[in-house]
Amino acid sequence: MNDSLRAARVATFVYFSLCGTLMGTWVVNIPAVEERVGISHATLGGLLVLLGLGAFIGMQVAGRLTDSLGARIVVPATGVLCSAALVLPGLPREPWTLAGALLVFGFCNGCLDVSMNAHAVHVEKAYGRPVMSAFHATFSVGGVLAALVGAATASAGLSPAAGMAAMGALGIAIALVSARALLPTAPTTAGTDSAGEAEQAPAAGRRGTSRRIWILAALALMVMLCEGAANDWSALHLKDVLGAPASTAAFAYGTFAATMTIGRLLADRLVARFGSMAILRYGAATAAAGITIVTVSPWIWAAFAGWALFGLGLSGCVPQLFSAAGHADPSAAGANVSRVAGLGYVGMLAGPAAIGWLTHLVALNHAFVLLILLCAITAVAAGILRTGSDHTSEMAASSH
Repeated sequence: MNDSLRAARVATFVYFSLCGTLMGTWVVNIPAVEERVGISHATLGGLLVLLGLGAFIGMQVAGRLTDSLGARIVVPATGVLCSAALVLPGLPREPWTLAGALLVFGFCNGCLDVSMNAHAVHVEKAYGRPVMSAFHATFSVGGVLAALVGAATASAGLSPAAGMAAMGALGIAIALVSARALLPTAPTTAGTDSAGEAEQAPAAGRRGTSRRIWILAALALMVMLCEGAANDWSALHLKDVLGAPASTAAFAYGTFAATMTIGRLLADRLVARFGSMAILRYGAATAAAGITIVTVSPWIWAAFAGWALFGLGLSGCVPQLFSAAGHADPSAAGANVSRVAGLGYVGMLAGPAAIGWLTHLVALNHAFVLLILLCAITAVAAGILRTGSDHTSEMAASSH
């Protein structure tokens, strides 16, 4: 293992942490921005759709740019742009200007998200063993850092714009300093990834790869819909359904997020031993068991256990889907990851809304049956990771 490859892995960790920190900085400042602009929760919810729309568009743009220009150019460029755009949502005093700021910030964030994931695929291929889940864990760590920094800046009396500008300036410096360590090109397997053979690939094979990518994208939508639902409804479940005090209910999301992070830190070793298909199948099954406990249990302690299992089960699923998409065709890793990440992001945004809509028909805990079904479908469909190119086996073989 050469020093340049180790440096590229460290740089990838840095960019994932940066992306999580930038998004987390916006999230912790939402209440202050809402008060500054003078809008209702409902209006804010509508404006946040623009953040998601911008991210989706950015993902599609960045995927193709990463394939054509290379991650070493696109990742730091989008890191700088996303850091610079962070200050924008902290400046407006009118809803329409906040709408534009969120659209731009979402676009830049989506660009960074996809480009860094595409580079992570290249690093994983060069390492010859699974490393994707740990990258996603550092994204979560970035969110924790943002919460700590946000609390510190708020206690210091800084305005949202000042705090976000300071974090954005630091982000620009980090993105620029880390750029040199990135891999210059995507590593290829000798003789199999050449442009000549890619041009001679049968059309049926290309169609098969495309179908596989869209199946992976559909699974990402389901998994990330579950994750989005947990983000917004876990605390409310304990408070409204089980009658827990607000201070206790807040720990429901904390429990979910903690086991999600721990699971991602452990997942790479498990993937290396058991394969990505097993992680997706048994992870989704574990998540289904966890959310079933949440749905039926009348006890607060059991609900905590259920949310913990839910986070642990989901933790390794998305990294396997992103990794499989990137390895399906290394010459189009960025475009393929953008499709899976883009549809997954739609699921992340749709999750809270879907559960909210169901609560008009049934009790909140009964609405979680939707999440049970989605996890069960994902577990059954996990065999998609065994079809086509088994990149886990290839990496294991190349490491010997």
